[in-house]
Amino acid sequence: MSLNCAEIDKVLGELPLEGSFIQNIIQPSFDAVAFYLYSGAKAGREAVPFTLFVCLAHGACRLHSFSSKIPKFEKPLRFMEFLRSRIKGARINSVSQIGTDRIVKFSLSRAGEQFFMYIRLWSGAGNIIVTDSDNRILDVFYRRPGRGEVSGGIWDYVPPEKTVPPENFKIRDFESLDSVPGGERVPAGKEETAGSGYPWPYNHAVERWYSSMGETLSRNALVEEARRRFSAKFAKLERSIEKLKAKRRDFLNADRLRRQGDLLTANLWAVKPGAFFIEVEDYEAEKPGSIVRIPLNPRLSPQENAAVFYAGYKKAVSGLEDLTGDIEAAEKNLAGLRKQLSEIEAEPNPLVIQKKLRMQAVPRTGDSKRFPGPVFRRNDWLMLVGRSATENDELLRHFVRGSDMWLHARDWPGGYVFIKNRPGKTIPLEILLDAGTLAVFYSKGRNNGSGDVYCTQVKYLRRAKGAPKGTVLPTHEKNLFIKMDSGRLKALELCREN
Repeated sequence: MSLNCAEIDKVLGELPLEGSFIQNIIQPSFDAVAFYLYSGAKAGREAVPFTLFVCLAHGACRLHSFSSKIPKFEKPLRFMEFLRSRIKGARINSVSQIGTDRIVKFSLSRAGEQFFMYIRLWSGAGNIIVTDSDNRILDVFYRRPGRGEVSGGIWDYVPPEKTVPPENFKIRDFESLDSVPGGERVPAGKEETAGSGYPWPYNHAVERWYSSMGETLSRNALVEEARRRFSAKFAKLERSIEKLKAKRRDFLNADRLRRQGDLLTANLWAVKPGAFFIEVEDYEAEKPGSIVRIPLNPRLSPQENAAVFYAGYKKAVSGLEDLTGDIEAAEKNLAGLRKQLSEIEAEPNPLVIQKKLRMQAVPRTGDSKRFPGPVFRRNDWLMLVGRSATENDELLRHFVRGSDMWLHARDWPGGYVFIKNRPGKTIPLEILLDAGTLAVFYSKGRNNGSGDVYCTQVKYLRRAKGAPKGTVLPTHEKNLFIKMDSGRLKALELCREN
């Protein structure tokens, strides 16, 4: 449910908005934005920093103070960048609701410029519209050409002549709504230890109710969604581990293959041409005179049949160690996922849960081929691989930017590997080694077991004029020496998304 006009007035009446300065803007999701404000000291009032949270989600349109941590979105969003460039640092001169229309008008000034910001809290049609002093639209949260809500348009909203008096709207007691059956209150934070000392009690009640039981930003709903997503991953990994363990049990019986090969070798003279099996005495059995039936391929000679058993034994022995490593890696991955779910279940802030779910999201079936080549995601780092000149060129043209990292095997034809940049993050050495291993693996030098790898940012690549498609000339490159590690390759395979 969204806030009504009387509740909006009560929220605004508690907050020291007029005279405050906008210090920063964060957009944590595609339907919300948070303004970090600082209210200067006035007569009878101390200077105080606070956060104004605005949500435009369908069925949950609202604005109120927000005391919990607000996580940043993984990539810059258009409207947030606009707000930072135009109204960050602005002073709020006045705030008022237009009649009972659930449209809040902010009058702002910055460096001699005047702005208006209209926050429309209509469920299904919520929006934030920023205009100049002449009401010419500078930008909007949701661009809606059908309504004329696009840059360059004129904001000419006229309130309806007939309006419902504000006193006809009921102000809900969100503290009492906290006890909705089946609800779960958000664990108390540091700001609640002061009890009634919280400066804006109604805002606090609204925040806590929406954080725990709101339709869109419900902590309960987000935790259930996390459990649903993780349970599917658990089941997939558990099935994979069970298959690996079954294969390992078969490999543990490898000695049976050796014994069959030895028995067949000792009785080559007794094998009849075209026979499907041979029965011989098992001289290694505890019970004397035990007979063993050994299956044969009638198209092979007795010596070739024995060689098949020995080859199977050799493969089982060599594969047993690899299987053990695969099982350990899968079980470690499963334990890591269980730990992530536990952290989500213990997280009181729904916005943080929402961000973690976005980071854990797996592309839908229809989006699994959104990149032309293999995609690997490890510790939230995305690695894109091109296996051919066409895929290399496609990645360069449409999927990478200047700050992304490019890797390629030196002196060998092969695919490009890109590490997608994460703003404010430095690529860890382990991720560089992962990407370097992929660069060697997807090159003609794979069988060498090691090799040198170019490493530089995409902005330092220059297309070679007249050269084949996808050919580039790197500058500012560094060298990585990569020694192929089967354990690292197996771990990467578990992180492959397509």
